[in-house]
Amino acid sequence: MLNRPQTLNRDDIARRIPHQGRMCLLDAVTAWDDSHICCQASSHSAPDHPLRAHGRLGAACGVEYAAQAMAVHGALVAETGAKGSAGNIPARAGYLASLRSVTLHVERLDTVAGPLTVNAERVTGDANTVLYSFTVQADAQVLLSGRAVVVLDATALSPAPLGSGSTV
Repeated sequence: MLNRPQTLNRDDIARRIPHQGRMCLLDAVTAWDDSHICCQASSHSAPDHPLRAHGRLGAACGVEYAAQAMAVHGALVAETGAKGSAGNIPARAGYLASLRSVTLHVERLDTVAGPLTVNAERVTGDANTVLYSFTVQADAQVLLSGRAVVVLDATALSPAPLGSGSTV
């Protein structure tokens, strides 16, 4: 698990995800393999954090940290052509389609001291959808956790148009 020695810095991450500027929330990828990724972030304590509302950064914003880790993971797997993955194809845009079993263990992220560790694990998937489990933590304290479905090709999931012989 997490056997890839390559680490990535913020610029490396920003080249692989659509989030740019201050919306690129991750500082580094510290480890990853075909089904896992571990990232670090310190942006949660920034007073000008782009997701702050009413002077605070709620714990639910941790989902965005996890989503960015999943996006980086998808790009890295596509780049390396990892076994058991879609490999050797360009990374595709992913869309967060659903969240399940999200548990917030704290109210806020901006009051958490030290860096965040963001872990995501690819549980299952195919060419169009991927299920990840994720945790965001500070040291050993889990701040939030859950599962997310990412849709890679939304048009492949669209129902056939009415009148095309499909049944509703």
